[in-house]
Amino acid sequence: MKRRTGTAAQEPSETRSTRNRRTGGAAAREPLGVRQGSRRASAFLARRSLATHRRAWAAVIVATGAAAALIGAFAFVIGSLLVAAPPVQRYAGADAVVAADQKVSYTAKPWGSEPRTTTAYLPERARLDRSVLAAVAGADGVARAVADDSLPVSTGDGRPAVGRSWPSAVLTRYELAEGRAPRDATEVVLDGSLAAGGPAPGERVVLRADGTPRTYTVSGIARTGHGGDAPPAVFFTEPRLTALAGHPGRIDAIGVVAEPGVSPDALRDAIGAVLPERSGVPGSDRGVRVLTGAERGEAEQVDALGGRGDQLALLGSIGGTVLMVALLVIASTLSQAIHQRSGELALLRAVGASPRQLRSAIGREAGRVSAAAALLGGIGAVPLGLAMRSLLTTGTLPLPVPWWLPPAAALTGGLLVALLARPVAMLAARTITRLRPAAALGAAAADEPSEPGRFRTVAGVVLAFAGISSAGVATTQSGQAAGAAASGAAMSLVIAVALLGPRISRIALGVLGRPLRRMGGVSGFLAERAASAHTRRLATAFTPIVLVVAFVCVQLASGPTMERAAGQQASAALRADLVATGGGAGLPAGAARAVREAPGVTAATGVLRSAVVLADRQAGEPVLTRLPVLGVEARGLSGTLDPGVTAGDLDRLTGRDAVAVGADRARSLDVGPGDRVALRLGDGTRVEPRVVAVYEHELGLGEFLFPREALAGHVSAARDQAVLIRTGDGAGADPAASVREALAPYGGGVTVRAATGDDVAIAPPVSDGDNAVIVIGVGVIGGFALLAVVSTLALITIGRRGEFRLLRMVGTGRRQLRRMLVLETGLVTFAGLVIGTAVAAVPLTAFAVSMAGTAPYLPPAHYGVIAGAVALAAAAGTLIPGAAGGRFVLGRRAG
Repeated sequence: MKRRTGTAAQEPSETRSTRNRRTGGAAAREPLGVRQGSRRASAFLARRSLATHRRAWAAVIVATGAAAALIGAFAFVIGSLLVAAPPVQRYAGADAVVAADQKVSYTAKPWGSEPRTTTAYLPERARLDRSVLAAVAGADGVARAVADDSLPVSTGDGRPAVGRSWPSAVLTRYELAEGRAPRDATEVVLDGSLAAGGPAPGERVVLRADGTPRTYTVSGIARTGHGGDAPPAVFFTEPRLTALAGHPGRIDAIGVVAEPGVSPDALRDAIGAVLPERSGVPGSDRGVRVLTGAERGEAEQVDALGGRGDQLALLGSIGGTVLMVALLVIASTLSQAIHQRSGELALLRAVGASPRQLRSAIGREAGRVSAAAALLGGIGAVPLGLAMRSLLTTGTLPLPVPWWLPPAAALTGGLLVALLARPVAMLAARTITRLRPAAALGAAAADEPSEPGRFRTVAGVVLAFAGISSAGVATTQSGQAAGAAASGAAMSLVIAVALLGPRISRIALGVLGRPLRRMGGVSGFLAERAASAHTRRLATAFTPIVLVVAFVCVQLASGPTMERAAGQQASAALRADLVATGGGAGLPAGAARAVREAPGVTAATGVLRSAVVLADRQAGEPVLTRLPVLGVEARGLSGTLDPGVTAGDLDRLTGRDAVAVGADRARSLDVGPGDRVALRLGDGTRVEPRVVAVYEHELGLGEFLFPREALAGHVSAARDQAVLIRTGDGAGADPAASVREALAPYGGGVTVRAATGDDVAIAPPVSDGDNAVIVIGVGVIGGFALLAVVSTLALITIGRRGEFRLLRMVGTGRRQLRRMLVLETGLVTFAGLVIGTAVAAVPLTAFAVSMAGTAPYLPPAHYGVIAGAVALAAAAGTLIPGAAGGRFVLGRRAG
């Protein structure tokens, strides 16, 4: 027996011909003319198919174009956020600003990796030691160095302002328009906007800066050509401003005016050479920064970049979800468009079209369709991105639109869709194009491929298991780790539903098929049989509905779940019956003391809000978490607030070396009464206070309670946001009246009302930025998903024209067909809502258990809106295309 050499020339002719038949001749080297003829044939097939299936491809263009617009819009806002910086207003007249670094870092060694460092922005202003001023003033090229401090001030009629020293007026280019500079502690210079129609130089004005109103003499009126949204200023003498600010050894920042001819870079280098390595404040390891140009705004809005980082993290997370949703929609619509033509493709294969020709034709079609979708989506990305930008931009952080951003965003969305569409379409047609011509004859008679492939089933099962496992992991985590695990679980389960759709649809039909037949009569029978015969089509129909319901429910329910649990705990902890607030400026510490002396008041507690930074590890990775905290006074605290102490004694919550810790946080840190916990206060100061108590209601009151005096020196403004008041029987018929009388010296902006849990709940009010992210996450992505529902169902309905025509020809009436469509729409909508709710319930339950210890909560009205929007979208995607083809489908002409 001769040994084979393995070369093609020595293979038996039957083997080569068998292989060529299996591959459609792809392995054989074709002459140039044959390849050119194949390309011409593929181009011909693509042109004819585009013309024949233009309605189906139009639905695909809508879905993929919307995906391109959404991806481009997110690229637009993320790019705008990356280059955003706080505006320069207060330091418009300064050539440089010296300020303490507002960032804190933490280095740790993850499991099996090199040490890593993470950073976070501080929520309160980090100050400089006053001794730094002399060093800056002596630097080369410095003409003038000015200490800049500020504090909130309000006028007698309640108008807010910022108190500053008169020497710092040069930093904002204020100039005297009338009068003179203040000379002693009883004189002030007013901003022109405050003096408009008010006091003139020499007249008196009532101002409230340190609690009680005081009368000052107006020595002058100052004006500046610099505009903006910054509040007006009141200028005191520097000694008076220092005394009012309450931190005489420290300053907010140093404004520098350079000598003529000194460049910003030279000024930065000269100041940096004389600066100390640290800010000089005891307990702080903050470095010192020299800010020039646009960076000067960072010294004005100290938390603007921190807020930008939070928004970037949220938008990045949502952007990842957007990308996954877009990929799922593109794959779903293109696959459905190809599967609806399975019979046509099989027939072409049976009459001699090679696999290469079919794949090339489908690729050409998808390429042209994706090009049109990319163009439309790229154009739509710019106005959508501008609308999203308008929701996110604020006065403290306006989002710029550089010239390169719109084309870059449009190109990002369009290019991604264009690159994805062709391979997805060719992959969807892989099953048909690989058939042998003889086998394709049988496939041509089939309406759709039979069972889903083994790989698809295995992948779906694996993703379902991964989603459930991720939800289980979320129940053991906290903070960002729990949220990330729950979000990953939701996306994994949605993709699993898409992959296992045909099998899930059979289960749904087993449950809903019999009621559908009984309720619908002939139409119900037709709807049930059509769904049973096309389970893949049914799965494709309800997959985008599952996507909408799952995503929107997760986004809408997470916030209300936390707010409801926090509100319940805060209400359970509240013992006060009245609360006093002082407007935006807050109330000084003396307000709580004055209220305690009011007739009928048994206890009064000032509530100072701040935040701390906790260094921790999550899954071995270093993490810095900003946690909101409350500063309270132990005196009379039990009469106004009951945190639910489980260990220790809150009466010991005094001084600067004490802290109370929530029970869950105490367990995670493994601390109890008598132990110390390492934290950074809001301005970055390192502290290790001793734990004096452990309490239960941490979700409502926060994970740490501090003595007020421990926080007062480390906040930007030491003002109580509220005073909790407990009254007794001796308060008279109107206990609020005596409280108002006690607070009368603190200005007209003070209000007294009945206390609620919201007054002590640690969760701060939802900001405009948070609302904007919610609107973007729910509104924009939910709207896109609903559009995917409409386009997918419209695509399916358009592909059923032959089926409808045949039913009309055999005698089915228009009303019966219309009712059949309505019943099918109801079946798809109900199945999608149930499955989507179940998919959302898994990660939401994990999130709620880990974060709040309760069941998830979604307001019924919100779910009703979701269900109504889904039903309308499903009806629009099914009934309108059916009616549009009325002359063939529901109209009078049956054939």
